[in-house]
Amino acid sequence: MGTKRQAGMYVAILLGVLLFFDTALATGSTSVLTGVTTGQEKIKGQNIQKAKQKAVEKALDTAVQNAVASLVSRQVFAGNLEFLYGRILPRSSDYVATYRVIGGMEHKGYYLVGVESKVNLKLIEKHLTDAGILNASTDKPVILFLIAEQTPDDLLPRYWWGNNPKPYTSLSETIILEKMTQNRFKVAGTGPDRPNPSLYNIRFSSIYDAAAAMELGRVLKADMVVLGKASAAESINRMGNEKIFDGVIELKIYDLGSGKEVMTSVSRAAAKSTMDQEGAMEAITEVSDLAAQDLNQKIDTFWTQNLRRENLFDVTIAGENFLPRFIALKKRFKEIQDIANMQPKEIGTDKAVMEIVFKGTPEQFADAVMLKTFVGFGIEVAEVTDQMIFIHFIEKQEQLPLNNLDIEEKIGE
Repeated sequence: MGTKRQAGMYVAILLGVLLFFDTALATGSTSVLTGVTTGQEKIKGQNIQKAKQKAVEKALDTAVQNAVASLVSRQVFAGNLEFLYGRILPRSSDYVATYRVIGGMEHKGYYLVGVESKVNLKLIEKHLTDAGILNASTDKPVILFLIAEQTPDDLLPRYWWGNNPKPYTSLSETIILEKMTQNRFKVAGTGPDRPNPSLYNIRFSSIYDAAAAMELGRVLKADMVVLGKASAAESINRMGNEKIFDGVIELKIYDLGSGKEVMTSVSRAAAKSTMDQEGAMEAITEVSDLAAQDLNQKIDTFWTQNLRRENLFDVTIAGENFLPRFIALKKRFKEIQDIANMQPKEIGTDKAVMEIVFKGTPEQFADAVMLKTFVGFGIEVAEVTDQMIFIHFIEKQEQLPLNNLDIEEKIGE
C-alpha cells in the first residue's frame, strides 16, 4: 500500500510540474502566473508540521523564481541573482496571491509537497522596473497595423492609408489591437487621427505596398509592421434557413530592423446567421480572435528569440581628455532605447569598461552608438566581437572648446 501511495504521489508531483509549464505558457500574458511547484524539507525531531511548512515555503519560492524568469531574459536573470535572493525571495509571500497544497508525503526523512499557486506578475514587474532590471518600455515591440477590411456590402476593401483611403472603423483591427495590447505589445498610428502618409512624402503604389508600409512604420518609430486584409463572404454551405459566412484574415509581418518579411499569419473561421451583415460581422469577430492569438504567439517568439534577444557584452572606452568625454558618451548610451541594463565594471583615469545588456547584437549596438554626435570630439569603434566592443575617442579637425559636462556627476550612475 505504501509503495502504491508513494508512486501515486510521485505521479501527482510530476504532473504538477508539467502542469506548471503548460499553465505558465497559457497565462504568461496576464497579470497572474498560475502553476504548480514542489518543495522538500528534512524532518527534524519528528516535527512533521514544521517540515511541511518549510517545504511549502520552498515551493512558493520556486513559483516566484519562475515568475521572475518569465519576465526577463536568462542573461538578466543570471546577472541579478543577488537582487533575487536579497530582495525578492525574502518577500515571496508578498507576491503570492493565493496558494493551496495539493499533496504531501514523507519520504526518506524528508517531507515533500506539491503546491498550486498564483503569483502577482504585475507587482514583480514593478519592482524589477523600479530597480532598473526590467526596462518595461522595450520588452515588447511597437507595431504598426494596416489591416484592410471587406464584407459582402463592400465592393472594394476599406483602408485608412495610401491612395484614396476610405476612413472606417475596422472591427478586425479593433479586436486584434485589444488582444495585442493586453499582452503588453505597443501599437503605433491608432486613434481617430490616423497618420497621413502623404504628410511624410510616403506614396503607396497599392493597398498592400510593403515598402511604403515599412517607411511609414519607421516614421512612427515602430519596430514591426503587420499588413494585410480581413474579409467575410457568404459560403456556398447552408444550414436550414441560415447562411454560413466564412471569415479570413491574411497578414504579413515585417521587421523594420532588417526590412524583411519575417512571418505570415492566416486565420479562418465561420459563423451562421439569417442576416448578411450580422453573419459577416460575426465571422470577422471569430476570425479576429484567432488571428490575435496567432500574432501574439508568433511575434512574441520572434521578438524574444530572433530579433531582440538580450545580449551581455563589455564596452571598453579609452582616449584623451577621458573624463568629460566619457560622461558625455555615457549620457548618449542612456538615449539608446534597447539598452536593458548598463553597469560599470572598471573605471580609471583614461579607460573604462561598461557591462551592457542590449536587446540586439553588439554590431547593432555599435551602429546605434555611431549615430550619436558629440561636441568637440568624435568616436571610433575600433573592434566589435560577440563579447566586446572597443571605442576610442578621436579629435575633431576643428577642435571646439569643451563645455562643462557636469563632471561632478557620479560616473558610476
